[in-house]
Amino acid sequence: MEATQKLEALLDELGKANRLPRLSAAARDIDKVIDLLSVARDDIAKSMDSHTASITMTKLQNPIKTAFDKVNDDLKAASSAHKKVGRSLDKHFPLKQLPTDNEAMENHQPLINRAIAMHLLREGQFGVASTFIGEVQAKAARAVPSSPDEPMDQDEDGQDTDADADGSTGYDVSHEDDYDLSSLHSQELQEKFAEMYRILQELKARNLLPAIEWARANSDELEARGSNLEFDLSKLQYVWLFQGPAVNHLPDDEHNGRAGALAYARQHFGRFQTRHLAEIQRLASAMVYAPNLAASPYHSTFSPLSTPFADVAASFTREFCSLLGLSAESPLYLAVTAGALALPRLIKYMQATRSKGTEWTTAQELPYETPLPQSMLFHSIFVCPVSKEQTTEENPPMVLPCGHMLARETLQKLCKGNRFKCPYCPAEGLVKDARRVVL
Repeated sequence: MEATQKLEALLDELGKANRLPRLSAAARDIDKVIDLLSVARDDIAKSMDSHTASITMTKLQNPIKTAFDKVNDDLKAASSAHKKVGRSLDKHFPLKQLPTDNEAMENHQPLINRAIAMHLLREGQFGVASTFIGEVQAKAARAVPSSPDEPMDQDEDGQDTDADADGSTGYDVSHEDDYDLSSLHSQELQEKFAEMYRILQELKARNLLPAIEWARANSDELEARGSNLEFDLSKLQYVWLFQGPAVNHLPDDEHNGRAGALAYARQHFGRFQTRHLAEIQRLASAMVYAPNLAASPYHSTFSPLSTPFADVAASFTREFCSLLGLSAESPLYLAVTAGALALPRLIKYMQATRSKGTEWTTAQELPYETPLPQSMLFHSIFVCPVSKEQTTEENPPMVLPCGHMLARETLQKLCKGNRFKCPYCPAEGLVKDARRVVL
C-alpha cells in the first residue's frame, strides 16, 4: 500500500511536469530567433545600404530581446520541473546504504576476475583486458606463499616459478582454482573475438558473406551441434539477392536479383537438401509469385528483412561463443543485471528482518521468489508441494509412478518399509520405482 502511494505521488509530479514548458519549447523559440536573424541578414544583403541596415538592426532589437526572454523562461520552467521531480524521488525513495554484512563473493575473487576479463574480451576491449589481466597476475605473484618456510620464487616478469611436478603453483586448489588468467591472455583468443566483431559489423552492414564463410569453415562442428546456422545464413543470402538492387543496393548484374538468387541456390543449396529440402522447395517456389510477392503465401519469408538479419546475428554470436566453450551472453552482464533487478526486494527484506530481529540463515537459497525476465531463467526450480522446500542436489525432485512429484526427503518420510502412498492420489508404489528428475 505504501509503495502504491509513493508511485501515485511520483505520477502526480510527472503529470505536473508534463504540463510545464519543456526544452522542446525553448528549442522552438531559438528557431524563431534564428528565423528573425536570417530575415534581417537577407534584407541587409539585398539593400546594400547602410541606412537600411541601421533601420533593420534597430527594429530587430525588441523582437530579439523578447525572444531571448522567452527562451530563458522556458529554460527556467524546464529546470524547475526537473528539480521538483528529483526532490520527489529523493523524498519517496531516499538513498539507502546497501547491506554489506555478508560478502557473498568474498571467497570467489578468482571467478570475479575471470568474469571481468572475459567480459572485456567479449566487448572487444582487448587493451583494457590485457592491462587488467596483467595487474591480477602481478598481484598473484606478490601473494603470500602457502608455506612461510618456502618463499615463492619469481622470474624476471614477476611470474611464479615455484611449481610442482604436477603443475601446481602452491595455491590452495580448493580456492576456486588459482589467479592464473593466462588462458584469457592469449593472442589467439583475442584474434577470435576480433574476428567475431568483424563479422558482426559486416552483418550489421547487410553483408552475409563473411558469416557464411565462417559457418562453412566450421560446418563440421556446427553439424555436430545440430546447428542450422549455415543454412539460415545461406537462405537469407538467397532472400537478400532475390530482393534485387532496389532493396539490397548491390550491383545490378547477373549475380543480383532473381537470376542471381537462383544461381546462388543452384551453387550452394545442394549440400542442404538432406535436412532442409522442404524449405529449399519453398524458396524456389517463390519465383513463380515474384511479380506479386506481397500477396503471395511467401510474403512473410521475404519481408521485412530487419528481423531476420538480427536473428542470424544473434545465432552467429551464440554459435561462435559455443565453439569457444562460452555462453552467448556475458555472464558478468547477466549477473549484474539480474542483481540490479533483485536488489530492491532483497534490501526491503533485510530491513524487515532486522527490524523484527530475525535473520535468514539458509545458505544458497532466498526466502522468497525473485522475479526475473524469461531470458534470465536458465534452471527450472521445483518446490516440493508437501514440505514447501526447494529441492537441491542433495534433496532432488522425484517423480512417482503415478506422475506426481515430491522431494526425495519427503518421499522417504512417507515410506513404510519399501512402500509409500502418494499424498495426492490413491496410488501406491515402491521406492525403487520412483525416478529422479533432472530439471
